[in-house]
Order: sequence, then C-alpha cells, then structure tokens
Amino acid sequence: PSNLFFFSSSRCLHVLVLCFQIQVRPWVFELATSSLTGQAAPDFTQHVEAQLQRPDALSRKHIRSYQLYSRTSGKHVQILGKRINARAEDGNRFAKLTVETDTFGSRVRIKGAETGYYICMNNRGKLVGKKRGKGPECVFKEIVLENNYTALESVKFAGWYMGFTRKGRPRKGSQTRQHQREVHFMKRFQRRRKQQQRKFIRVPTSPRHRSKRRRGAGGR
Repeated sequence: PSNLFFFSSSRCLHVLVLCFQIQVRPWVFELATSSLTGQAAPDFTQHVEAQLQRPDALSRKHIRSYQLYSRTSGKHVQILGKRINARAEDGNRFAKLTVETDTFGSRVRIKGAETGYYICMNNRGKLVGKKRGKGPECVFKEIVLENNYTALESVKFAGWYMGFTRKGRPRKGSQTRQHQREVHFMKRFQRRRKQQQRKFIRVPTSPRHRSKRRRGAGGR
C-alpha cells in the first residue's frame, strides 16, 4: 500500500507540474499527457508552422556574404539604394550581399553590403530597397531546387518569387513560378580583385666613360 501511495503521489505531482507549464508550452502538456495515457503523440506541424510565422529572437543570427548570380541575365543582383536589378558584373561592390537568417526555417533577409538597403517585395509584387528590413515583406525563404539553383520565395506573399528578366529588370512576383528560369539563382563568392601591379620604371643613367689604359715604362 505504501508503494502504491508513493506511485500515485508522484504521478499526481507530475501532472500538476505539467499543468503549470501549459501556460508557457501548451504542446509540452499535450505530449506528456499522451505519453501517460498511452495515446498517439500530437502532430507538431502546426507548432512549426506557427513558429515560422514570427521572427526568431532567441536563436543566434547567422550571417553570410556572397553574390547572387541570375540564370537569365547572366549577371549578379545588385542593390542600388531603392533600385534593384541583376546587371552587376562579378566583383562589383554593389553586388556584395549580406544575408541574415531570420528563423530556423531557411528564411533570410538580404542586405546590400555597400548601401545597407534590404531587398523587399511590396503589395504589387515589385522588388524595392528599404533601409529598414524588419518587416515580413523583406523576408524570403531559400528553396534549393533539383538543378542546384536556389529560388527565393516571399514569406509575406506565398507563391511569389524574386525574379529578373534577361535584361536584368525585376519581375513582378505575381508573374513568377518556381520552375521559371527567371527565379533561379546561384550563390557565388565575390571575386577578389587582383592587386594592381606596379609599373617598372627605368631610371636613366649617365653613360660610363672608359678610362684609357696607361702604358707602363717598359711599354712600346
């Protein structure tokens, strides 16, 4: 009987602790109660989706630096303040991008290292540059495709992608699809500029005068 009382008390205490934690982590309570009652574990998909809808302020931010090569224009994405296009050559200072992670779900914010402006998408699907990129319109989801290219889908406008035409002009998000070449990018490290070689300067020198050889006393 004493063992039964101890088992019942510990089990009740366990349930009380879990009830207290329900205010902070509701899904923890669901998992614990299901394990005690023998029921199937709950589906965590809804909790993951809910977490993806808000910024992650707890995890450490991961920052990367690279260029985005456009498959259609053959050039690199550049941020010229509020204007954005894909016409930059390899190594252009405006093509250097600083990519900041937003959450654990491959969501990123893309900022120009030279201008400090973020790539954002407005309600009309147009790509614009903003000085402050904290809003959801400035967050994109990285999607690695089967052809090893990367697509960037807008988080605020699902199904709309960052894309550029052959001339490097931004394409409206409502006119983009994941299979289109216009939305395919390749990450590239910025090429290091070769140091300019110093020109060889020839310093003029005065001609040397050969001194005449003096003949000795016994010479002819």
